[in-house]
Amino acid sequence: MPPSQARTRGCVLLTGFDAFGGERINPSWQAVRALHDARIGGCAVVARQLPTSFAHAPRLLRAALRELNPVLVLCVGQAGGRAQVSLERVAINVCDARSADNDGATPCDVPVLAGGPDAYFSRLPLRACLGTLHAAGIPAEISNSAGTFVCNQVMYVLLHALRARRGVAAGFVHVPWLPQQALAHRAAPSMSAAQVRRALRIIIASALQGQPAATPRQARGRKRSSRHSV
Repeated sequence: MPPSQARTRGCVLLTGFDAFGGERINPSWQAVRALHDARIGGCAVVARQLPTSFAHAPRLLRAALRELNPVLVLCVGQAGGRAQVSLERVAINVCDARSADNDGATPCDVPVLAGGPDAYFSRLPLRACLGTLHAAGIPAEISNSAGTFVCNQVMYVLLHALRARRGVAAGFVHVPWLPQQALAHRAAPSMSAAQVRRALRIIIASALQGQPAATPRQARGRKRSSRHSV
């Protein structure tokens, strides 16, 4: 969809990641790309893939925000080992990788944004989303940690970029492995692609029904200009 049409009608930006960590697929992108061009709550869905890269994911996310001017942004990532859809509550200002990203980078105690707030809270109506997911029979939870890998970085960058646009709902969701992935991990928890897509539709529809949720004030703390420990 051309950018001009997206701005006229109002669009939802939905992002997922490419495969990483030795996997051949990423359930976040599998679900997100299947919803591209869908209409939910009167808005067109625009799907974009982000690289699992500390260096490049923020740049591509910011470019998509400038291009599309969305009314809602939902970023989605893989959380292998989790059994439920995880609605992330908070992004913290630190990158600390236990394993390499797709560029081989392993930042340790590095701030996402030097001098930025210690944390940003989700601007999704988390309790409303959780309730609608449970009503639909989809296992879901509110998670208090998006980790310290690229997913957390993307959530922080997203919320920082939208800090002056209070009318835009935005947040991050983690989804489990797909069944074919879980088989390679000793039958770890999984969720079908159809169920993940259904969950994302429900979250988007719920978020579009009202204004972004009121959240606690962003944690400021002491400004830091260089390293930042977890």
